[in-house]
Amino acid sequence: MSDEERDAAGPQEEPDGAGAPEAPRGPGAPEEAGTQAARRGPRGWWAAFRASPLLPAVVISLIVAAAAGLFAGSYTYAMADPAPRHVPTAVVGEADQGGRRTAFVRALEQRLDSSLTLHRLPSYGAARSAMEAQEVFAIIRLSRERGVELDVAGAAGSSVAQLLREAGPKAGDAVGVTVRVRDLHPLQPGDPRGLALFYISLAAVIIGFVGAIQLGVHAKALDPAERIAFTAGYAVLGGFTIAAVVDWLLAAVRLPFAHAWLILSLTMFTSGMVFTMFQALFDRWAVLPTWGLMVILGNPSSGGAVSWPLLPSPFGTVGRWLPPGASVNAQHTAVYFPGNLHPQPYACLAAWSLVSCTVFWLHRHRHPGGRA
Repeated sequence: MSDEERDAAGPQEEPDGAGAPEAPRGPGAPEEAGTQAARRGPRGWWAAFRASPLLPAVVISLIVAAAAGLFAGSYTYAMADPAPRHVPTAVVGEADQGGRRTAFVRALEQRLDSSLTLHRLPSYGAARSAMEAQEVFAIIRLSRERGVELDVAGAAGSSVAQLLREAGPKAGDAVGVTVRVRDLHPLQPGDPRGLALFYISLAAVIIGFVGAIQLGVHAKALDPAERIAFTAGYAVLGGFTIAAVVDWLLAAVRLPFAHAWLILSLTMFTSGMVFTMFQALFDRWAVLPTWGLMVILGNPSSGGAVSWPLLPSPFGTVGRWLPPGASVNAQHTAVYFPGNLHPQPYACLAAWSLVSCTVFWLHRHRHPGGRA
């Protein structure tokens, strides 16, 4: 078309956007992730990975794998092959006619592949009192028939009592001494292995912090005081339910109901407040320290499934100062040794509850609850 024809035709519309300048494409403009990462090199790949949902997924996968190994390792280490380390044992009387008692003790230690921690007591009554107080797990004394009497207490520690029942007669045969074994405190018929009290304490511990997790998810609008109050509320209800099912419904163990209910409720409250404390400190990662403290470390070292004299030394030392161990200890004494209650497990649970409530309250500004 000539210039005259163009002038005659007049101005013509250009296609949309044909004459508009191209908008600059800054670093924030949309671009394919692969192309962006390729242009930036390894740093670009790392930046893209951090901004994607893949990073938290990988971190969670690694944490779960580590937690699985720790869980299996702690329970296997503590419970798979329990062996006595130092078994507190009462020895009655001073005279050892013909060295029978000394020979039997040495043979028993060889049979157990362990040493007995001997407590020499002047009378059998003193030894019985020590067993009632759970200071010793066995009593050795000479019998009138030129043999040895070995008294155990299945209720004080079923796994220890079983080992002594099996090893005692064999040790006696090795030194030519007749051994009579008696269980002075047997377990209840509905719980012949002594695991029921461990299971009810385990239920209180786990459901205690699971309840706190659910409050944080479904009732996050609660203010801090309400959070503590509802934790106490479900602990009281949960403790009653556990005791009622095990005693009234299943008749597995005859519990001193009010006392057992109190211990279970205190255990659930302590466990729930421990999680709540960690939530105030670590937010969404709170379940990790809670699980580690209560389940990976606390439960296998509690002395419930395996008695403390048979646990590895670190577990046997630490376990009774953690909430699961304190709960098992308090429950065990209340059921089988009600005349020899100790304040230590109750003080331990109360201390954990008090510390957890205090830390949570001091960091309550980090709690998501509260209503306008």
